[in-house]
Amino acid sequence: MRVLFDCRYVRIGRHDGISRYSAELVRALAAHHEVTMLVSDARQLGMLPDLPHVLGPSPTGPLEPLASWRLRGLDVDVAFSPMQTIGALGRRWPLVTTVHDLIYYRHPTPPRDLPAPVRALWRLYHLSYGPQRLLLDGADGVVTVSETTRALIAEHRLTKRPVAVVPNAAADLGEPVAHEAPPTRRLVYMGSFMPYKDVDTLVRAAALLPDHELHLCSRVDPAERARLESLAAGARLVFHDGISDGDYVELLRSATAFVHASRDEGFGIPILEAMSLGVPAVVADTTVFREVGGEAARYFPVGDAAALADAVRGLEGEWAERSRASLAHAARWSWAESGARLAAFLERVVASARR
Repeated sequence: MRVLFDCRYVRIGRHDGISRYSAELVRALAAHHEVTMLVSDARQLGMLPDLPHVLGPSPTGPLEPLASWRLRGLDVDVAFSPMQTIGALGRRWPLVTTVHDLIYYRHPTPPRDLPAPVRALWRLYHLSYGPQRLLLDGADGVVTVSETTRALIAEHRLTKRPVAVVPNAAADLGEPVAHEAPPTRRLVYMGSFMPYKDVDTLVRAAALLPDHELHLCSRVDPAERARLESLAAGARLVFHDGISDGDYVELLRSATAFVHASRDEGFGIPILEAMSLGVPAVVADTTVFREVGGEAARYFPVGDAAALADAVRGLEGEWAERSRASLAHAARWSWAESGARLAAFLERVVASARR
């Protein structure tokens, strides 16, 4: 089967979540079917496997609603996009799109790195489920990354199309830790500083753990950094303001725990990555984090800094046990398995279209 895989959301130089999802999944899918990658910038090829590719339009351009029509001359059996915004009009092949989460219907602030016109459209799009329904029903099948999001899609009746779960997995970060107790009292957070991530709870918990350091790895606006530093006196905060992959892995390997207080997520890749190294995760008690962390993670009520601090202290007597459980749990997720799931779903969609 010939698959056109939309890789236009791959970042140049460093992956974000959707970028990594695209790069890992296209590699895994190529083990099952003949794949052609669609890119919008030749520099994206440096972040992708060595597969055939074609150059297409920008996914954020004004003509994106006509993307399938503009690509109609490509001789493929099915197209897959890791986003739902690709235009479906005029296509000559079945199309499968992706919904990663429904976060921005409840938390409407768009990512800061988007251009101003795109931010405005983002807000308009999330005022109603109507545009989402039109996009999803315009495709032939829908992929999502977690059972949690699939349940929300069903709850809000977002599509009549078949929906499949093709989850994320952890990147290969090297050998897991070998120690039986953490060598430092470091807590690590990898994620943005958007309000729904609730970094405030992490900072307040750090103030209750004066013998621990809280390492915040992502880039941060100076005003947000100042606000967090003033939020809780006594908190030992280390702002990395961006960190290399190698330094991040070494930081994780030295940590007591990975911590995450987000109120809403579509999955939670950083949790799985930490667990794949044998680093326990202490995370907010949400449905999706229960799905990702299983019985291996420790949980605290959303927004409860004192409970988070207690959960970190509770690791002292069970760190080695949690570390081993984390390794075993993370091993259940793999990009190879996700690629096989996607291959099977695309085959199902193509067979249905032919009928």
